[in-house]
Amino acid sequence: MQRLKEKIIKEGSVQGSNILKVDNFLNHQIDVSFLNEIGREFARRFQDAGISKILTIEASGIAVAAITAQYIKVPVVFAKKTESKNLDQNLYQSEVFSFTKGKTYQIMVSSKYLDNNDRILIIDDFLANGRAALGLKEIVEQAGAELVGIGIVIEKGFQPGGAILREAGIRVESLAIIKTMSAGEIVFEK
Repeated sequence: MQRLKEKIIKEGSVQGSNILKVDNFLNHQIDVSFLNEIGREFARRFQDAGISKILTIEASGIAVAAITAQYIKVPVVFAKKTESKNLDQNLYQSEVFSFTKGKTYQIMVSSKYLDNNDRILIIDDFLANGRAALGLKEIVEQAGAELVGIGIVIEKGFQPGGAILREAGIRVESLAIIKTMSAGEIVFEK
């Protein structure tokens, strides 16, 4: 998605060797008009997948998933990272390590929101090592649902997540794949 690449170059910044900050339009401050373009693109790419629900993880994936869902016309379910008193006791759970936060989370989804009739599209903002996507995939499997694909806004192609998922036979659609990045330069895969 050319407009996404241009926005990353213009508004993003590289921190160290593998952190890309795009918090001014994607995962802190949200450019809703631009996210509409992203949602339409995911809907176009997965239009023939027969999706019944979109699954994401809190918090950064929720906005992208919700906007995508308005074009596909399906509900969004998001995995919670913290327990609360109003969360059901029957849960699908998985463990996810967050490189950005440097900690492991227990993610959970109420079993009443996913079942074996569902065809699930996972949506997330970033793909690096693939831990979040694999954790969500595990939840889909626990529900007996079918994973039809994973939509990623920005994939760090120099990290192993995309290769791990694709080698497992999962359809991964990334709108921008970064080949290399440093403080002064971001290079995208073609």
